[in-house]
Amino acid sequence: MATVNPTKHLTNLDEWQRMGEANIFPPNSHIELIDGEILEMAPIGFNHAGHINRLVKLLTKLIPDEVITSVQNPLQLGDLSEPEPDFMLLKPNADYYSSRHPVANDVLLLIEVADSSFKFDQTHKLRLYALHNVPEYWLLNLNDSCLEVYRKPHGEVYAEKTTLYSGDVITLSQLPNLSIQVANIL
Repeated sequence: MATVNPTKHLTNLDEWQRMGEANIFPPNSHIELIDGEILEMAPIGFNHAGHINRLVKLLTKLIPDEVITSVQNPLQLGDLSEPEPDFMLLKPNADYYSSRHPVANDVLLLIEVADSSFKFDQTHKLRLYALHNVPEYWLLNLNDSCLEVYRKPHGEVYAEKTTLYSGDVITLSQLPNLSIQVANIL
């Protein structure tokens, strides 16, 4: 008798979208498609949500009018991934991305807020964002009260990593006229 090993079925973006349209996932489920796998993400806690609200309030005041903010919305990365980053600044788009999801080339800044998801965001998500050339990835590390800034994607990693704390100031690489006091987002 031959041995049969189970194989993993990876889902592509087309299948993923059809599953969503068929409402096979429970309402309010927090799931993402990452490298073909459907992953249930940790629920968003009070501290996490409060920091997202703080980012939204601060950055929407500072950015140019044409830049689009996106909060916990899909980002299409190839045929196997559609994460929902906590916060993104996107390039201008006439229909505000209502006819398609943004792709990596549309991203000016991507931010993940991390407490319980820290290790996943620092490894899997970082790798995913680097592979797809997201130019600037911020990991707001709530556990250590710091901001990890990743720039210059190169393969599966970022060539540049900087860790900033409360007294520091950050200037966005894609919006060089915009500087932020790190204390205002921690």
